[in-house]
Amino acid sequence: MEKQDHSKHKKKKKHTDNSEEDAVQSVCEKLRSHVVLGEEEVKNDYPIEPARDDPWSIEAFKQKLQVKVVKMEKDDMEFDIVGIDFCLANAFRRIMLAEVPSMAVDRVFIYNNTSVIQDEVLAHRLGLIPFKADHRLFEMHKKATDKVKDGDEDPMKVDQDTLVFKLQIKCKKNPLYKSQSADSVGDDMYIDHKVYSRHIEWVPVHDQRNYYKASNIGPIYDDILIAKLRPGQEIDVVMHCVKGIAKDHVKFQAVATASYRLLPEIILKKPVTGEMAHRLKSCFPKGVIKVDSVGGEDVARVANCRRDTCSREVLRHSDLKECVELTRVKDHFIFTVESVGALPPNIIFTEAVDILMQKCQALINEIDQPSISD
Repeated sequence: MEKQDHSKHKKKKKHTDNSEEDAVQSVCEKLRSHVVLGEEEVKNDYPIEPARDDPWSIEAFKQKLQVKVVKMEKDDMEFDIVGIDFCLANAFRRIMLAEVPSMAVDRVFIYNNTSVIQDEVLAHRLGLIPFKADHRLFEMHKKATDKVKDGDEDPMKVDQDTLVFKLQIKCKKNPLYKSQSADSVGDDMYIDHKVYSRHIEWVPVHDQRNYYKASNIGPIYDDILIAKLRPGQEIDVVMHCVKGIAKDHVKFQAVATASYRLLPEIILKKPVTGEMAHRLKSCFPKGVIKVDSVGGEDVARVANCRRDTCSREVLRHSDLKECVELTRVKDHFIFTVESVGALPPNIIFTEAVDILMQKCQALINEIDQPSISD
């Protein structure tokens, strides 16, 4: 009997040890895959190296990688990328912001400007107007190195890497305006006294008319106010629109914004009921926490973690912070891309992927190329 009881005790002890090991392994796995938000700090935001017995492989990466489109509109897109490192996610963001090309006004030839706006300020405003021209149809602009004798360029002698636009407008009084009341002064008194982006006209050069449609060339938005004129004042300028990247000048930026964030994950460590459930709901943005009636009692549950902004408001309540654990999934990135309108955001992202692939290939070529000393 004593031997039998002793063997049972050993089996029970072994079972307990396995349970503890499983619990420790579960905690380590969670720390490896989640960022835990404390009251005043982030507890494990540093990257954790993978285990030695589980080396990185391209096949495992391909199986884990997922791309999910959550929202797709004309100029706005939200999508998830699961299974990548934050370094790669940040590379996509930086390329979309600084290295995806677009078309913008690079040179302004001012023939006449009698408005109250200085020439350099007018040129700056024109340069920041977004244009709906597909940069993939143009070559990167090469600036001329030969100096012209008169110090200027002929705006009509350009290569196929340039689009030419003109803005010719003059303000005058409206002859049909009859009212003499001072209170009735308004837009009806003058003609063309407000200069908008819709007044910009495309001037096809060479054989551009055969390759591009007029409806696909020009300012994206027609209601951008450029200047205000009074009778007798006029603006007569010619603009050269070329291809560039935002790393050279911000006017070439293809996106209005490109950002990412980690997927929030809220864990209720124990049931939250009654008045505490409604207080817990008020600590999060709308739709994150919902309160259900279960057996006549209000019980809180996590409805949609994605809407959480990780404000940590719940940690200010001493009784609630013991019931909730705020985390973020380390390899689940939520991207938000908003285009300026020239290209849809999904095309901008694929362009960023292609640019990153070209960078990687250039690095591989440099590594494979034998050194001079060899």
